[in-house]
Amino acid sequence: MSDAVSRSRKRKAVTIYDVAKRARVSIKTVSMVLNNLPAVKAETRARVQDAIEALAYHPNQLARGLASNRSFMLGLFCDGNAIGSNYISQIQMEILKTCQKEGFHLVIEYVEPSSPNLARQVQSLMVQSDLAGGILTPPLSDHAGLIEALKHTDTPIVRYSPEHSMPGFIDVDMDNAQAGYDMTAFLLGLGHRRIGFVQGEADHADARARFDGFRRAMAEWNVPVDESLCVAGEYTYKSGMDAGDALLSLRERPTAILAANDDMAAGVLASSLRFNLRVPEDLSIAGFDDSLFSQAMWPRLTTCRQPLTEMTEAVVAALIRNEGAESATLVFPHQVIVRQSTAAPAGE
Repeated sequence: MSDAVSRSRKRKAVTIYDVAKRARVSIKTVSMVLNNLPAVKAETRARVQDAIEALAYHPNQLARGLASNRSFMLGLFCDGNAIGSNYISQIQMEILKTCQKEGFHLVIEYVEPSSPNLARQVQSLMVQSDLAGGILTPPLSDHAGLIEALKHTDTPIVRYSPEHSMPGFIDVDMDNAQAGYDMTAFLLGLGHRRIGFVQGEADHADARARFDGFRRAMAEWNVPVDESLCVAGEYTYKSGMDAGDALLSLRERPTAILAANDDMAAGVLASSLRFNLRVPEDLSIAGFDDSLFSQAMWPRLTTCRQPLTEMTEAVVAALIRNEGAESATLVFPHQVIVRQSTAAPAGE
């Protein structure tokens, strides 16, 4: 046999017929396994899955969709300014893992929230890609024009962390106001009274809710909020560093700084090094989200865990079941994660 013929055979794509032959079942049975249909015996399902793995078979999503009269593609729409965000990256990773497990593919699109053509652009992308469902991340979750346009489509939509629930959408969130309260109460419990707060972007509902929780905790502990310690941020590492520079340049510095996400908290930590401050001996720092970033930095970051894995599994399950017409708000529990970046203030 010539090398050319050998290479040609090696390049031949594995088909559903090959899987059926190896598993000793019909093509229909392979299709039922691929579509996660229940009417297949466990032993037969295992044999088909073993054949798929052995042959490294990857189903043609377009052909699969045509055969079953449904789409196997989900769309994730993100703020184009959030490229590099640990929160968005973690959502993408979790959705990709869940889609792979469920036999779906994911289309990721970064769009510009301020574009006057945003609604038309997203609608066009959804139609062209024949999506089975769409997923919106902040601030797109609350974009009035986009939401109005998507209300009139037949495609189920899930929104991460929207400000208000709305008929026809499935929303997934944690109680950001309570999370802000709990993180602040933790720092107050350590003995801190001069607590700085680095706010997230103003058009993000979760950022406003976390700041509201901060204010409520301070009020309940009878600690006046020093407005000079509350500075704006943009959910980015650089904005956290700038906020840290501003807060640590004050004559009377805060003894603790709570940032509305882990990226900004990391920026505050970088700023503290420029001021030769020890964390947590001279300054406590805390964030939100419990991103992978928070566990890799040193000192490791005290933060508020947002259960993105559980949230994402619920998102994908809802879209796969095509529940977009059934309005629902799924609220998941948060958790204060205490690590090495916080301690009682000096002298306590």
